Amino acid sequence: MKQVPQLEHQQFVETVGLSFEMVGLPRMAGRILGWLLISNPPHQSPSELAAVLQASKGSISTMTRLLAQLGLIERTSLPGQRRDYFRIKPNAWAELTKQRITQIKTFREIAEQGLKLIDSETPHLRQRLEEMHGVHAFLEQELPLMMSRWEQHSQGLQATAVNEPAATQLII
Repeated sequence: MKQVPQLEHQQFVETVGLSFEMVGLPRMAGRILGWLLISNPPHQSPSELAAVLQASKGSISTMTRLLAQLGLIERTSLPGQRRDYFRIKPNAWAELTKQRITQIKTFREIAEQGLKLIDSETPHLRQRLEEMHGVHAFLEQELPLMMSRWEQHSQGLQATAVNEPAATQLII
């Protein structure tokens, strides 16, 4: 059974695709991610992705490989099925943020190297690197603290979900 997305779903998929494009990633990768975020079932085969996104299987293959390398999706299989499926990787967003922390550290280190090259008697030349260093040093310090708070918050949400009844009905 071919899944046909509703107009609102198509618009969401396109919005995610355009957002990816704005940060320098391929639009099709964003479209795949957008669909995987809202698809039911949450796992989709390459053929299903190609059909629903009206894309070639080659494009789907290339972009799912990119998304997997980024840590956003993973390949999975289903019992009794011979084909592979893709789904959003559990904890993908937290892991992506942790990768960003590593990138931020690298930029801070690059700024430090640059500052060693520029004479302290030329403050107008140092300003660019000092700003780069300051922003990245600040983020390198603050983001791990925020991620720690997120992990505590997330664990609290999971504990609450386990302890709450599955469904509550309001009778009027």
